[in-house]
Amino acid sequence: MNPILEKIQLNTRRHFLQNCGVGLGMGALAQLMSPDAFGLSAPQNPLLPRAPHFAPKAKRVIYLHLTGSPPHLDMWDYKPELGKRTDQDCPDEFVKGKKFAFTSGTPKLMGSPRKFAQYGKSGMWMSDAIPHLHEVADDLCVINSMHTTQFNHAPAELFVHTGFQQPGRPSFGAWTTYGLGSENQDLPGYVVLISSGTQPNGGKNSYSAGFIPSVYQGVQCRSKGDPVLYVSDPPGMTRGLRRSSLDALRDLNNQAAQKFAHPETLTRIAQYELAYRMQASVPEVMDIKKESKATLESYGAVPGESSFANNCLLARRLAEKDVRFIQLFDWGWDFHGTREDTSINKSGGLVKKCATMDKPVAALIKDLKQRGLFDDTLIIIGGEFGRTPFREGRTSKGQLLGRDHYPDCFTMIMAGGGVKGGHVHGASDELGFNVAKDPVHVHDLQATWMHLLGFDHEQLTYRFQGRDYRLTDVHGHVVKDLIA
Repeated sequence: MNPILEKIQLNTRRHFLQNCGVGLGMGALAQLMSPDAFGLSAPQNPLLPRAPHFAPKAKRVIYLHLTGSPPHLDMWDYKPELGKRTDQDCPDEFVKGKKFAFTSGTPKLMGSPRKFAQYGKSGMWMSDAIPHLHEVADDLCVINSMHTTQFNHAPAELFVHTGFQQPGRPSFGAWTTYGLGSENQDLPGYVVLISSGTQPNGGKNSYSAGFIPSVYQGVQCRSKGDPVLYVSDPPGMTRGLRRSSLDALRDLNNQAAQKFAHPETLTRIAQYELAYRMQASVPEVMDIKKESKATLESYGAVPGESSFANNCLLARRLAEKDVRFIQLFDWGWDFHGTREDTSINKSGGLVKKCATMDKPVAALIKDLKQRGLFDDTLIIIGGEFGRTPFREGRTSKGQLLGRDHYPDCFTMIMAGGGVKGGHVHGASDELGFNVAKDPVHVHDLQATWMHLLGFDHEQLTYRFQGRDYRLTDVHGHVVKDLIA
């Protein structure tokens, strides 16, 4: 509950008369005025579309979060000098006084076992681990100069999604639906799809609404089984009976809204009504069996399964239905090299994991372009931090290769939605330890995302506990070089 409203509600009549000198006059005035003047007699749906601060480049977002953080040095950021110095001791200047998750002492430098080449008209460097993405190189905006303040998974994931390393803040998706509302009133404005069987490192906090009304939080949908848990009518409940029950609840909640003016009451009304409409709309949009054989094959999607490929295809279907924010979380990108499936060896886990992502993401980009949705859909791809240019400490004597967590330099990718295609922004140094050119902090990237959606990130705020909060906290600037 909002603490300010709670304090007001706990005041007795005696407290009110004692502390509010004009309370009786204001009470009389309120009686003379129509309740409609306060917007309480007929609460509006908080998800109705709203205009941004200025004309946006993007209308919607598809955010593909690779949970655990892929090794950017083996996929995007080509470092030939690092390869030449493989197995040399890491220079002391790069590790002295720094903390790493699983590495201590003097680690060994490690170049990538992958082969790099240039692709597209832009000549973008990419590794052979992501062959299908080579075909869309000129659609991608690659940022090789990202940096963050967090080096453990959960805090870093929360930081990139909510702007803060601890739980409790609204996520980027929640800010987006709070600012823009939803174009489709039969589907959630913010849909979350999870693959590889595990919730994100930050848990549901990574897609929560934090302290803003909960109607703006992400709604998790499933590509296998019931699309949304508990939204179906229970045995013995007909549609007519469900409608009558919701009408009665709506009337009671409207009375509560008029009496207490609590924002969560309006949220409850909107969510009950949305759930009723979702019973018909969600199963239809989540049914990929209606797609052509060619489309299914292009994504590598298989109806009835739960996979990242299926979720990428669902992202396109949701975008067609004007869902505002579509968030995909895919577990399994934490390549420490302590097991074969987490190694970056030539035939190790990285190759197999990239095969589950590379094809469907390339297909998603091509599909959006073919359907005229690419230019106004902001696509974001990446993890929560980077990976070290040296071998992870626990693999220094073994045959498996892996990299530790690294916050000082990493890569994020964007496409569509008004960003520059075929563009590489910034650079790391020749060994990949530090940003050498055009640094982009996580808050800067968040400010740029908000700008592409038509918002001044300093002005889209929500007052809580006495101050105005925003996604970028008190930091961030728009990186104009990323915008077409």
